[in-house]
Amino acid sequence: MNRIWAILLALAAIAFAVAPILTSGFNGFDPSDFPIPQEDPPVQPAGYAFSIWGLIYVWLIASALFGLFRRMDDPDWAPMRAPLVVSLVIGSVWLWVAQMSPVAATVLIWVMLAGALLSLFRVGDTDRWLQQAPVAIYAGWLTAASCVSLGLLLAGYGWLGETPAALVALGLALVLAIATQYALHRAPEYGVTVIWALVGVIVANSQPFNAAVVGLAVLGILAILGLRGTDTE
Repeated sequence: MNRIWAILLALAAIAFAVAPILTSGFNGFDPSDFPIPQEDPPVQPAGYAFSIWGLIYVWLIASALFGLFRRMDDPDWAPMRAPLVVSLVIGSVWLWVAQMSPVAATVLIWVMLAGALLSLFRVGDTDRWLQQAPVAIYAGWLTAASCVSLGLLLAGYGWLGETPAALVALGLALVLAIATQYALHRAPEYGVTVIWALVGVIVANSQPFNAAVVGLAVLGILAILGLRGTDTE
């Protein structure tokens, strides 16, 4: 079974990275997809922050291929593969779903996050930069992205105003990130990736300045940095 999961993970990682090439591209939900159009939502990071996907794609493929050819039967690699395969397979179709339904896409990205986090907690102690690190940045970005998607739904369907929706979504992201980083006691790449997203939120809310959203993001960054002392690495 180790060999089967190693092969499946390599295929899933490649399919996940190829998916954006096979779609018309995705630069965020269309504002008109929501009953209340989300033209410039405060919950969403600045556009440059999404460039991290390039790093995630390349690193996950490198990890999966290294695991396939060099660690196929290594028991230290085995536990993390299955949940990561599930997450990446869903991620391979996520772009198509996102272009049709923000609600369905939000549900799927939370399932992707669950798989990524389970994989992160299962990663072994060997080959840190090719086993742990890529899963950590993937899970970190999904932590932010899933909460951003939820915040867009809250505001887009009128359940909350844009700023309150952003605060609820960012607050949830911070609770998840802080709890995860504290429970892991390792994988600082996870927290650093969440910080990357929070900096993107700060940049997006600098003009016009949204003090509440920026303030919460800054507090979140400080809280995540403060957890670094609890890590074992």
